Amino acid sequence: MIARVSTATAALALVAGAAQADFSMTILHTNDFHSRFEPINGYDSTCSAEDNEAGECFGGTARLITAIEAAREEGGTTLLVDGGDQFQGTLFYTEYKGALAAEMMNRLGYDAMTVGNHEFDDGPEVLGEFARTIDFPILMSNADISAEPELVDAIRPSVVVEKAGERIGLIGLTPEDTAELAAPGPNVTFSDPVAAVQAEVDRLTEEGVTKIVVLSHSGYGTDLRVAEETTGVDVIVGGHTNTLLGDMEGASGPYPTMVGETAIVQAYAYGKYLGELSVTFDDAGTLTEASGQPLLIDATVEEDAEIVSRIEEAAAPLDEIRREVVAETGSEIDGSREACRAGECQMGNLVADAMLDRVRDQGIDVALNNGGGLRASIDEGEVTMGEVLTVLPFQNTLSTFYVTGATLKEALESGVAQIEEEAGRFPQVAGMTFTVDASAEPGARVSEVMVDGAALDPEATYGVVSNNYVRNGGDGYEMFVDAQDPYDYGPDLADVTADYLAEVGPYEPYTDGRITMTGQ
Repeated sequence: MIARVSTATAALALVAGAAQADFSMTILHTNDFHSRFEPINGYDSTCSAEDNEAGECFGGTARLITAIEAAREEGGTTLLVDGGDQFQGTLFYTEYKGALAAEMMNRLGYDAMTVGNHEFDDGPEVLGEFARTIDFPILMSNADISAEPELVDAIRPSVVVEKAGERIGLIGLTPEDTAELAAPGPNVTFSDPVAAVQAEVDRLTEEGVTKIVVLSHSGYGTDLRVAEETTGVDVIVGGHTNTLLGDMEGASGPYPTMVGETAIVQAYAYGKYLGELSVTFDDAGTLTEASGQPLLIDATVEEDAEIVSRIEEAAAPLDEIRREVVAETGSEIDGSREACRAGECQMGNLVADAMLDRVRDQGIDVALNNGGGLRASIDEGEVTMGEVLTVLPFQNTLSTFYVTGATLKEALESGVAQIEEEAGRFPQVAGMTFTVDASAEPGARVSEVMVDGAALDPEATYGVVSNNYVRNGGDGYEMFVDAQDPYDYGPDLADVTADYLAEVGPYEPYTDGRITMTGQ
């Protein structure tokens, strides 16, 4: 049983040692930024200039730097770190890969970051170039990169930084299943986070480092486990699950969440919040106080004019594509993480319908798309290509292939096996219906699978359309790797979706019960 206590209780529990404290600092942190250099709207998509002027937008690098500099100017010692996934999510990444992220992070003055799974989206080469461009260390302890020449001299498992004469040990973590989530290549292998962290803690402790912060792109649940099953970790700065912690509406837990004497924090995603955790250590390096709250980066935070100008310059090559109006929708299309990784969602239906519509005349029966591939909602009214690309930023192509009914059932079971973790593998579908019992054991949750109104036949062969990432085993869909007659080189999924919206518009988003959820 994991012991969790509220922020207030944690402060009371630790305050007894605070009288002997001799070192305090503020940990500023971000995670899952996903190339949102420009402000975002309430749907985590690019904000229009008009809405930004009206004060209706959040985040953006120009506001983030103002908030960071204000925190530094308050005095005291600060540490600025990132929990991974700077890469991917907008046309900025498509155009510049990691170069603009490196430039902006250097400008903001980060002290360190960990490797997120999306840092591997374009293989070790792009990550290696990014790591050699940034002015601060990038960390990953639970991976063996010794056989990968692009990374072996660029990424470290941990680092010691000095702040106000005090040595702080920083350890990096990335998802253990990164090989399923991205494209690290055959030369990188991943391992259990608990063992990796403990090994680095022990090594740092032997070197006399007593203040240890883990930068973890492994998810809130894994962070709780790491805190419970290791010793010597003072703070875990998280990422990967886009978890909001604090006392605001929609938060998943307290900020910080305390497990024993370890403080866990995370600050949602997309630069909408800046995490601010104040910590105090006594002479022995024991954490005696941890308190704070994520700062909402809204219109009350002034945009830095220099950064605004630089982002506008970088955006110039993208504007013609982004501003093209491709369709119209009668109401918001919900593509939120909470909806699309836990059940049927409006954006999932749209994209799956678009996929199946494009290839149904090729003998394809069903569409299956991973919910984690849907990255934003779209608001009511005109739909621009920029909005579609924000929802579907990965440049995935349509893949068609053939599998047995038994394999299709196996895929659905894998897709719903990690509902509790909001895993990106959750299947959004078209041409089929099924029921999920979330209370059942993984591997035995799916029933009543129907294809075009008929019960799934385990022995029959079905034509499937997905994206090339899923077809090649991404997000746990290894059963598709050996599919019959695969063709992975169809049109870009974003283009397919934009064309479908234009054809059927004005589009009315909907759900129709194609996925029935029980046991929740």
